[in-house]
Amino acid sequence: MKQWVSVAILILCGITITGCKNNTTNTQPDNQTIVENENNVMEEEETLLSAIDRYMVNEIGKHYSQGDVCIPCVTIVGTDESNNDDINVWGDFWVFNYNQVGDTLKTVSGGDHPGLMHVKKTEEGYEVTAFDAVVDGAGNMESAKKIFGEKYDAFHAINSDDKKREENRMHIITDYVKKHQLPVTMYQDYGWPAITLPLDEKK
Repeated sequence: MKQWVSVAILILCGITITGCKNNTTNTQPDNQTIVENENNVMEEEETLLSAIDRYMVNEIGKHYSQGDVCIPCVTIVGTDESNNDDINVWGDFWVFNYNQVGDTLKTVSGGDHPGLMHVKKTEEGYEVTAFDAVVDGAGNMESAKKIFGEKYDAFHAINSDDKKREENRMHIITDYVKKHQLPVTMYQDYGWPAITLPLDEKK
């Protein structure tokens, strides 16, 4: 597992990722119903992921050197939502702290925390109740295989794909900058060229 604090960084960020949710219907709905159902699914996923983001910022990001903003980046490996009191979300969970310098977010610190989030659905939304983290150092692979089980191969593929992870990070930072209306056009890791954010890109 890669994990570091301070200015030597590799990647990750903000909220979200690739989540999976199955939608099935027994009858053929009209177009309006399809749109409404898709919007409801998106709201559900965003709320669930928002709870994970808050946990990453408040419980994990705080242990790193602080910056002006903290942007988690979650790549979902799999979910089990059969129990609202214990929704399981397996993922590769990164978090980064940045300082804003001019129009650039410069990375201060961050790291990778793969594992299993336990999330509870409440009347107010979702909350993370526990986190089973893959151990760092000795026993890392054994711990990852135990936590991810049959999802280990999928996790390993995601965790080892630096290019895809960096693309995900870029888009998450872009979404964060747009949402908070920051006067930012780039982000930069220490010792690496600044990356221009695709702010004009439409989803």
